[in-house]
Amino acid sequence: MQKFNIHTVQTGESLKSIASLYHLDADALKLFHNNHCDVKDMILIELTGQKKLFLPRTAVTDKNKLVPFGRGNSLAFQPDNSFYRYGVSINIESNDHNNELKYETSVRWLKTENRLHFFEIDRTSNLFLNEEEVNEIADLLAYKTSKVLYPLQISVDEQGKFNTVENLSVFKERWAAVKEEVYKEFEGETVGEYCLKIEKVISEPEVISLYLKNDYFIRTLFFGVYQSFGQDYETEIAESFPVVDNPVEPKYEIKLEIDPLKGESGLVNIEGEGKLNDERSTYDFINKAPFSMIIEDHPEMNHEGNFRIVYYLNGQNLLVKSMYLECDIQLEKKKKIAVAIAMLTE
Repeated sequence: MQKFNIHTVQTGESLKSIASLYHLDADALKLFHNNHCDVKDMILIELTGQKKLFLPRTAVTDKNKLVPFGRGNSLAFQPDNSFYRYGVSINIESNDHNNELKYETSVRWLKTENRLHFFEIDRTSNLFLNEEEVNEIADLLAYKTSKVLYPLQISVDEQGKFNTVENLSVFKERWAAVKEEVYKEFEGETVGEYCLKIEKVISEPEVISLYLKNDYFIRTLFFGVYQSFGQDYETEIAESFPVVDNPVEPKYEIKLEIDPLKGESGLVNIEGEGKLNDERSTYDFINKAPFSMIIEDHPEMNHEGNFRIVYYLNGQNLLVKSMYLECDIQLEKKKKIAVAIAMLTE
């Protein structure tokens, strides 16, 4: 991510006049420039033919181009009264198979209570698998029966991180109508199997909570990026992601960086990269172990996995305009999840 701006020196400009233009101290500007330029372009006392000067990233004439940070260069999560529709693409690579799911969804802010934000999420389109609308009976059944979950209400903390599902109790109430609709459209043993599967899930709140915790869209959109980035506009976090089916998710160490200057389109850019950092071995993950099978005082951490995330936030309200998350882990073969989310315009 770019750490500086560049000023093209005009005829008649001096170090002092350029510093004044950007509300900088001349000596501070000289020091910054000298730390970034080639030796031949260093400034000793005054400009001596330099064609460009390196400026701090936040040195701009238009202050509206700066990201609106809070204390400690923190981003505020303020979704009040928001309602957006998003297009979602989820790519799953596993055991030489690659499947892509696409659908559209809406996200509506409901209220703020006890330092939590409440949202309603609803799927607003059919499901597409590998660019074709789902039409296989098994896939259609899975999609139709999952309608019992929507609209879904969730809570999110002050950092924009998913907390929990809030309306578990309504799923049982919805099920009778959804089941009747399914039986009108389909028939056969497969229908009964799917219905029994859904009934089992919604009858146990802990099971359905875990099921929804693994929703890639929810976990990506509400990853929790509203952090304090410090004076260097970067921070390190430890987060997990449900890249594998395990009650204890794989843990990643991630370095997040934010550009303090909005892009040409007025968006705020945040990027993060990281590595798996988990005590569990490949064998543990394959066998769905929630903890390491070998207990050591100083375990050798498993780093066989990568993490990458890119955000583009609205420059005014700092809510997600588009984002991309990519997460993988080495099992017998690599498993990889890639999630792309983009705000839809009317």
